[in-house]
Amino acid sequence: MNDTRTARTARTTGTLESLESLESAKTPETPETRETLMTLDDLRRILSESAGSEEGQLDGDILDTEFAELGYDSLALIETVSVVQRDYGVEIPDKLATPRELLDAVNGLLVAVG
Repeated sequence: MNDTRTARTARTTGTLESLESLESAKTPETPETRETLMTLDDLRRILSESAGSEEGQLDGDILDTEFAELGYDSLALIETVSVVQRDYGVEIPDKLATPRELLDAVNGLLVAVG
């Protein structure tokens, strides 16, 4: 009898863990659920998704390379800033020249809010 109860508990616990895992996967990341700061890889992904990028365009050390040199015009940056503001819940200026400036602005605000 005890073995049956243990097996049932294990199945139920496994199901609950699976459901919790599924729920957390569906939950959008918000400033309240975010545990880390924005990384260069996060910014690369957003730039690529927002405005597109050519193969290898965002590889390497791009932190101090101006967005214009990377091929991103003002419209692309407006879209990028909009996505960053939505995803990270911070208001950042749209006059940022380099990825480093954007990351510093976002992470500075996240630390201040956090």
